[in-house]
Amino acid sequence: MSSTKKQEEKSSLHPRNKNRKRYDLTALVTSSPELENYVRPNKYGDDSVDFSDPVAVKALNKALLYHYYGIKNWDFPDHNLCPPIPGRADYIHQIADLLAENNFGTIPSGDHMTGLDIGVGASCIYPIIGVTEYQWNFIGSDINPKSITSAKQIVNANPQLKDKIECRWQRNKKHIFSEIIGKEEKIDFTLCNPPFHSSSEDAANGTRRKVRNLSGKKEKNPTLNFAGINDELIYDGGEYKFIDLMIKESKVFSKNCFWFTTFVSKQANLKGIYRSLKKIEVNQIKTIPMGTGNKSIRIVAWTFFTEAEKKVWRDTRWKI
Repeated sequence: MSSTKKQEEKSSLHPRNKNRKRYDLTALVTSSPELENYVRPNKYGDDSVDFSDPVAVKALNKALLYHYYGIKNWDFPDHNLCPPIPGRADYIHQIADLLAENNFGTIPSGDHMTGLDIGVGASCIYPIIGVTEYQWNFIGSDINPKSITSAKQIVNANPQLKDKIECRWQRNKKHIFSEIIGKEEKIDFTLCNPPFHSSSEDAANGTRRKVRNLSGKKEKNPTLNFAGINDELIYDGGEYKFIDLMIKESKVFSKNCFWFTTFVSKQANLKGIYRSLKKIEVNQIKTIPMGTGNKSIRIVAWTFFTEAEKKVWRDTRWKI
């Protein structure tokens, strides 16, 4: 199979993912002319973009959002994390399937559904895809007030997002759900892409590896191709500690939320995560494998609801 053929379809992506097929750069440039400045032949002679260049990656993602999701106005500071659209969309589709499992195989959609994105970031990407694909409502929380401001600006700049996404600033860095979820508030699902690195040095080493893999260049202080600030990338103790805190706090809101979920990038963290979930006596745990590019990741989901409680939730909130 030729290298071009291999890129025709990304079979690891979810069947409903709009970007399973190779990017149609001609169509994308038509939708977003600025992308043309970053289109170059790759080593196979095919048109592509330089994925080690954060400016090119951002231009590509802006084009993808406009062409496939109808989001015309998507901008945020260049130093913030620029998320890869296909991988973020996969998470949303997997959430939809998880909800459908508890809804007779039908994906619940519309205004009566509410998701909570922990760490919405300046790009507001998960709520954008959730709104445009399934018409869900969203709450987006973040500890960085500038990211909240940026996310709000994106929402206000796109009519289809207005009144669908509420951004909330988490003022206390020691909490995740506390001070974000109201005592009587009902959330159908949470999602989160936790900070991956435990320190600045760890983040720098990861960036060097990523740039080397993408461009073949060895650089001492490379620019992260998806950009990103400390709050987005680094947490004392890394991914595991962040998720462990999330698990502990979820117990307090066990009846406010139907499914709690999070990305888990490092397989080595799973054992500790399962141990933490067992300790707080969740009713059900699901591990959903995902694959984007050459990296295998997964979603871990948990709920405190019994089957009887799930039925009550579905019958009172989810309208088929």
